[in-house]
Amino acid sequence: MELSIYNIQGEDTGRKIALESSVFGIEPNDHAIYLDVKQFMANQRQGTHKSKERSEISGSTRKLGRQKGGGGARRGDINSPVLVGGARVFGPKPRDYWFKLNKKVKTLARKSALSYKAQNDAIIVVEDFTFEAPKTKDFVAMTKNLKVSDKKLLVILPEANKNVYLSARNIEGANVQTISGLNTYRVLNAGVVVLTENSLKAIDNILI
Repeated sequence: MELSIYNIQGEDTGRKIALESSVFGIEPNDHAIYLDVKQFMANQRQGTHKSKERSEISGSTRKLGRQKGGGGARRGDINSPVLVGGARVFGPKPRDYWFKLNKKVKTLARKSALSYKAQNDAIIVVEDFTFEAPKTKDFVAMTKNLKVSDKKLLVILPEANKNVYLSARNIEGANVQTISGLNTYRVLNAGVVVLTENSLKAIDNILI
């Protein structure tokens, strides 16, 4: 699959670049995508939740009723979970939601996400660019020139570029990432993925 290369003025440069079929042309694996997105979302959780269990409640430990013959459920003190105002059973405790995922599964998930974007013609390749200063209007002008100003945008750069990042930071729906920050969730969450020439080459090197 070949794509035209544009400049940030939205003009076709006349050059074309081939998308690597082993990255952008595979049969997407939905289960690998599900697992990778699940892990990403799990890692976003703070996990600082906490509820009090019966040993932590400051209620009396006096036995309320007789052990047998009362007709109801057995309960000891006022902290019993069967009573209103009692403790919570098996409540949440602070924990980490991370779980292990094999590297090959994560790689397959990223390839699958990029293949979905390629199938939907949601990938644009631009020449390597930079801005002289951090200006939001420069980034807005670029999105209008590329006719993607009304879509969620993921711009992938080969390396960190502070001016481009700061120019996009205040725009809703725009996300600038380097190759190292490329993940399945961000690719799927974007309406259009904008790649520079060098970032496309770097993706091929990483994922092949």
